[in-house]
Amino acid sequence: MSNLLNITPIDGRYAKVCQNLQEYFSEFALIKHRIEIEIEYLIALHEEPSLKLNALNDNEISKLREIYLNFNIDQAQKVKDIEQITNHDVKAVEYFIKEQVDDLNININKELIHFGLTSQDINNTSFPLMLKRFLNHIFIPKIEDVVHHISDLAKDWKDQTIIAKTHGQPASPTTLGKELWVFVERISIQLDILKDAKHTAKFGGATGNLNAHKVSFPETNWISFANDFVNLLGLERQQTTTQIEHYDGMAHIFDTIKRIDNIFIDLCRDIWSYISFDFFKQKIKENEVGSSAMPHKVNPIDFENAEGNLMMANAVFEFLSSKLPISRLQRDLTDSTVLRNIGVPFSHTFIALNSIEKGLGKLLLNQDKINQDIEANWIVIAEAIQNLLRIHGVDKPYELLKDFSRKNNKPNQADFDLFIDELNIEESLKLHLKQITPYTYTGYSNTLNKLK
Repeated sequence: MSNLLNITPIDGRYAKVCQNLQEYFSEFALIKHRIEIEIEYLIALHEEPSLKLNALNDNEISKLREIYLNFNIDQAQKVKDIEQITNHDVKAVEYFIKEQVDDLNININKELIHFGLTSQDINNTSFPLMLKRFLNHIFIPKIEDVVHHISDLAKDWKDQTIIAKTHGQPASPTTLGKELWVFVERISIQLDILKDAKHTAKFGGATGNLNAHKVSFPETNWISFANDFVNLLGLERQQTTTQIEHYDGMAHIFDTIKRIDNIFIDLCRDIWSYISFDFFKQKIKENEVGSSAMPHKVNPIDFENAEGNLMMANAVFEFLSSKLPISRLQRDLTDSTVLRNIGVPFSHTFIALNSIEKGLGKLLLNQDKINQDIEANWIVIAEAIQNLLRIHGVDKPYELLKDFSRKNNKPNQADFDLFIDELNIEESLKLHLKQITPYTYTGYSNTLNKLK
């Protein structure tokens, strides 16, 4: 079927960009992870000494694991066909596994598949496992790649003075490298928080109390078993739950990524502004069109595309983090349909990250325009002069510079030199004041340790 028929741009216009995400957020991925949890649980049961079940040898365990390791799209369709009969997605997985075990000729009790479990024991381990793997294998490395790109540009331009803009007005000079490093530092802090986030799972039976487990094998320490099993999967088991995970940890992850997205939105808007100031030109390909009506235009489309996708992602992240932790009593089904959409905001963020990388790769410094802006805004050194006059005991230096700036709308170097000459101060101080220029009045902006 053509991508042109897809409803959402994730699977249509941006299908190629999001292709790697299918391994973590598609229906196929969910089914495969459910099967993995069921198989590993079956193996863990047979390895629990207190249950006194038939021991499985290495070959048998390997054969069981091949059920999910070799799982393919045709088998996934078979699970969906079973679901058409059962009208239950997790029960369909259980029946599929039983059919597969029949073909293995292993001496095993098939009824131990899904023993004592509810659907959410499988779902609430599958989703956090998919999420953790996606974050570690795809998402965090992607963000780190973009941050590395920004870092490289910051270092390249660490000595490039620009006139800062506060409230849209010329302000104390800064360097382009330092302004970009702001985003490197902000994102890095949030990435550390994301990396430290716990990936928790619910595994406790129908209402979280392991009722069926305890009544079936009362001598077994099922809490210890469940903890060990969930840890084996690389997750952390929630100790006190209802039938479902409480999703507080997942909400924390979504909120953290929302903050990261907001920082990227801030970056996109700043770069967009610098392009509008003509501080940046953009590399273009010969046959690319900037506007359908105005041939001269080269729009900052990559940063606009990224901003739109990031805002779309955050709208869904906000909904997920506020809705998922809420459920009626021990369980309602509202989380079930919502959980299936966690790939949506990640896809939009991933699309945005690709656009940002593409846009950053097009940036060309427009030195002439930057210098024109600096020459047009010598007024910004008024801050430096009035502060130096303060410490040398000159009366009302702020007011002196305020009057000067109001009388001289766009003062240049010569205007400042004349103003300084008329001051009743030492000649050595006058010489010092005349050495201050917008090009050098940049504070510590180009000496930050990480920009060296």
